[in-house]
Amino acid sequence: MVVLPLLGQLADEYGRKPMLLLTISTSIFPFAILAWNQSTGFVYAYYVLRTISYILSQGSIFCIAVAYAADVVEENNRAAAFSWITGLCSASHVLGNLLALFLPEKYIFPVSIALLILSPIYIQLFLVETVKLAPKRDQDSACLAKTIKIIQKRYKSMKDAATIVMNSPTLRGISLVSFFYELGMSGITYVLMYYLKATFGFNKNQFSEILMLVGIGSIVSQMLVLPLINPLVGEKVILCIGLLASIAYALFNGLAWAAWVPFMSATFKVVVVLVRPATYAIISRASSSKNQGKAQGFVAGVESIASLLSPLVMSPLTSWFLSSSAPFNSKGFSIVCASVCMMISLCYACLLKPGVSSSSDLEDDIEAPLLSES
Repeated sequence: MVVLPLLGQLADEYGRKPMLLLTISTSIFPFAILAWNQSTGFVYAYYVLRTISYILSQGSIFCIAVAYAADVVEENNRAAAFSWITGLCSASHVLGNLLALFLPEKYIFPVSIALLILSPIYIQLFLVETVKLAPKRDQDSACLAKTIKIIQKRYKSMKDAATIVMNSPTLRGISLVSFFYELGMSGITYVLMYYLKATFGFNKNQFSEILMLVGIGSIVSQMLVLPLINPLVGEKVILCIGLLASIAYALFNGLAWAAWVPFMSATFKVVVVLVRPATYAIISRASSSKNQGKAQGFVAGVESIASLLSPLVMSPLTSWFLSSSAPFNSKGFSIVCASVCMMISLCYACLLKPGVSSSSDLEDDIEAPLLSES
């Protein structure tokens, strides 16, 4: 909730490349620890490092990558570029599952670490920095004074990022869309496997089949379908279609009457994945070039708040309706409730005006003193 907006601001002020190197490199160390030794102590060390890695990299990699893409891609082509980024991520999930399935167990960790190391090497060698850094001042300041100044600057930057979003109808609206969408979808993600296993006796093979089905379909929809239809209908229509699909996905899972229904509902997830690139495109269009990281990071922070709150309600509600003490017979009632959050998100999405960017002048005025102080 705090790190995502912070890293977005740092990417605007100190460059995309260093922040990408930082966030991606943190993923290497937890798996290196586990590959070295799998005793109890090292497993605990893995979980500690993995938690730190998740705090720094979970979501922030996408925010910074999207901000970088916005720097080098024309505004009308950004939705397609963002869709390719998320589509390639889906492709990596599918290929990763296949590698884990066919690789001998002893090679899984070394291959994973080698692939993780390739990312920062590629960034360092081939990625060109797109942010023009302001000249630094006060290099000889005392350590305490410098620390206080950094804290004051971070606070001011956080406050200004919030002001930018709140003063833009589009950014404010997409923040609400993202909050309610994440509130519902993350809740479903946390409890779905538990619900399907308790209700229909699903095993790990069936879960894997659903994930593979969704993954392959998501690659096609994100890398082929969205770039074709975006010039025709725009990001707002794609966002609304994705939210409608998420409502159908939740209702079919929550009201599932047979074991084949979750497989059918998984096909809606192929359309649901379009919500993310459409959201990135709307945020990017409503933000100035100097504030892409701040805007993307702020909305990602809003989403992380929703993903924290959702399990607190969904987990006990799901357990209650799966137990014998449920007030009425509806084992998927919690998932049906999650669909209400997506309905609210759809209502806010319909009110969006993604072509309007009334905050650009305000953003430039806010950033001018920040850049002059760096």
